Amino acid sequence: MTDTGQRNRPQETLAKESDEAAGKSGSTRKGGGDPATRGRTTIADGVVEKIAGLAARDVLGVHAMGGGLARTFGAVRDRVPGGSSSKSVSRGVKAEVGEVQTALDLEIVVEYGVSIADVARAVRENVIAAVERMTGLEVVEVNIAVSDVKLPDEEDDEPQGRLQ
Repeated sequence: MTDTGQRNRPQETLAKESDEAAGKSGSTRKGGGDPATRGRTTIADGVVEKIAGLAARDVLGVHAMGGGLARTFGAVRDRVPGGSSSKSVSRGVKAEVGEVQTALDLEIVVEYGVSIADVARAVRENVIAAVERMTGLEVVEVNIAVSDVKLPDEEDDEPQGRLQ
């Protein structure tokens, strides 16, 4: 004798039951996988440079970013009406961004009297934390060049590095 109960059911019902028995979901999703993994996200070098520049300026002991000539031109540009201040945020920062990693070069001016080694360590920690948190990129290195020391009696050619 044959079992007529299964023979009379539609074919798609039998397939669904066998999928459920095998642990598969009853509905199939085209495109497959988690929606968060579909597609690519690219992050421009300038984005990483801005994040790193703001994070470095936030460290106590950092007076300014960039070398003397870059700071001079930046100060002039900032005073011109309609001048862009977005470039001053990334002044003194160069980023090389790959698909999953980034490397940064920073040029800073420190305040007189601070420990340069301590300031460089704090800048590295702050920059790495900010860039990795905001971009998801792995920061493989942060190279810091101290180009000048701000003496107490020198005039400021730009506002203080630390945000108030």
